[in-house]
Amino acid sequence: MPLDVEQLFRRNHERLFLYLVRLTGDADLAADATQEAFTRMIEKEPEDTEPRAWLYTVATNYAREVARTGARRAELAAGARHRVAPEPEPDPAELAEARRVAARVRRALEVLPERDQTVLLMREEGFAHKEIAEVVGATTGSVGTLIARALARLAGALDLEREAAR
Repeated sequence: MPLDVEQLFRRNHERLFLYLVRLTGDADLAADATQEAFTRMIEKEPEDTEPRAWLYTVATNYAREVARTGARRAELAAGARHRVAPEPEPDPAELAEARRVAARVRRALEVLPERDQTVLLMREEGFAHKEIAEVVGATTGSVGTLIARALARLAGALDLEREAAR
């Protein structure tokens, strides 16, 4: 039975895009990676895999490959980093605090290995352990341990970030 790519797009496009924005911090790169994943799915349907996990794997790998080439480094360094605008907050002090915390978490995530970043962000997106295992190349039974270790490393990175701020 052929894949219903249109239905997959409606159900996954926005969440995939937001996942990639959190992964990369770059809305343009996230949009490119999202588009690339769906384009590849249309060109050649995935075999023997969960389509949603396949989309995230392709998009994640594409985003990381583009980031590695350094093509966007000059643009990012020049301050042309685009972010998804958050919902307007009624209290400017709360908004400032939320942005400070989000930046702190992003910096802590950036020092983690790529696998830890992927595991934590996919967990946050509500992926099943089976889907996470498929994307990171692990067994389903080991995903809980991977998550626990990644959370411990994230907590340690956040502690270091807090100490550095003092």
